[in-house]
Amino acid sequence: MKMKQNSLYISILAAGLAFSACKNEAIPNPNAPTMEEIIKNPTIGEMNNLVTGIEASMRSRLGLYIDITGSIGREFFRYSSTDPRLSGSMLGKGSLVISGADFLASTPWTMRYNTVKTCNLLMEGVKNSKALTRDQQRNGYNAYAKTIMAHQLLMVLNLSYDNGLRLEVTDPNNPGPKVTRAQALEGIAKLLDDANAMLNSAEFEFELSSGFEGFDDVAGFRKFNRALAARVAVYREQWAAALTALNASFLDQTAGANLNAGPQHLYSSASGDEENDVFINNMSDANIRLIHPTYVQDLEAGDDRINKASAPRTTPLVVDDLPESPRNFPISASLESPFPIIRNEELILIYAEAQAQSNNLANAADALNIIRTRHGLQARLDLDTKDKVINEMLKQRRFSLWGEGHRWIDMRRYNRLAQLPIDRPDDNVWKELPLPEAEANR
Repeated sequence: MKMKQNSLYISILAAGLAFSACKNEAIPNPNAPTMEEIIKNPTIGEMNNLVTGIEASMRSRLGLYIDITGSIGREFFRYSSTDPRLSGSMLGKGSLVISGADFLASTPWTMRYNTVKTCNLLMEGVKNSKALTRDQQRNGYNAYAKTIMAHQLLMVLNLSYDNGLRLEVTDPNNPGPKVTRAQALEGIAKLLDDANAMLNSAEFEFELSSGFEGFDDVAGFRKFNRALAARVAVYREQWAAALTALNASFLDQTAGANLNAGPQHLYSSASGDEENDVFINNMSDANIRLIHPTYVQDLEAGDDRINKASAPRTTPLVVDDLPESPRNFPISASLESPFPIIRNEELILIYAEAQAQSNNLANAADALNIIRTRHGLQARLDLDTKDKVINEMLKQRRFSLWGEGHRWIDMRRYNRLAQLPIDRPDDNVWKELPLPEAEANR
């Protein structure tokens, strides 16, 4: 199902409000008021358009984010005959590096901060609107904005890591300072916690797309918020906080639970909407995503997650002197396929990680065996040490979340980047991306 009809208009509007680094560079339109004018006293309809636009803009260039995290994390090879950077500098071929002037650093930063900017505009409009007469209405909009802002900032930090980011960009002409990774995670967690508190007394005057079905009212959106909070908590190694957040999320470990349950990005090829740019049509070997050969090699026999990749190629393909790859890896099935934001399978694995790190090994093993048996494997009965459980947890995260933007981050969290394969003699596994050049120089 496609996004609401006004999504294209809002996406264009958000693009007009986009800022390079953190500077607002609005594109004037003499036939329509600027958003800065609108938010001086927006109607409920105008604020609802912003809500829809925020959801739409979360999808912008998501495919590039997945290609960066998946390539550096050695989940797949991304090859394009017209852009050698995808298999060159992204993998550190020879003397190649990713520079701050490179689109690999600047585009994901700009796209995510565009959404953050629109969230800030929504909150400014909520503060100024005379159409809102109750705090519950204001809390609903603000909780939505803060939750999505936290999600987008976390995606920025996943790439920039120790190079940090800016938390405060309300005034793009006078942004706050760059902060460290620890400070960024603390700020992101606070955004989620502030939103969660607002949801205690909130009403939703707006609608979300059917990608948020079940999470589109106050109670459901809180479960989404707490799921994100659990993800942030494990990144901060706050295991008790992760378990507390999971208790208020949509975690479901019951028999037959839907592992894919959770909010999704929606796409369509209809006029006025956006196609799924995570999908790659693998009909052309000139523009392709190939599964890393270790994915197939390391799977246990009978594991149905082999189906994440395409059927074996008739002839394995070699691109840019990389190892022969036996399968294509489109990740998404089509231009109209949804893509998960966060799903129940990840929550089960977060639960296993938090329990293992809390030395509750039996609980962690039970959760990991849920994942194993759901994918056609036998339960492991020997998960009796913390090291075994952590190794199994990372293994299950590897295969269950393959191609969803987690492997590189997980290996980095556990100081295991050196375990990722080096496929050409001079390749590198990058720890992080540089800040965009304009941003680094501010």
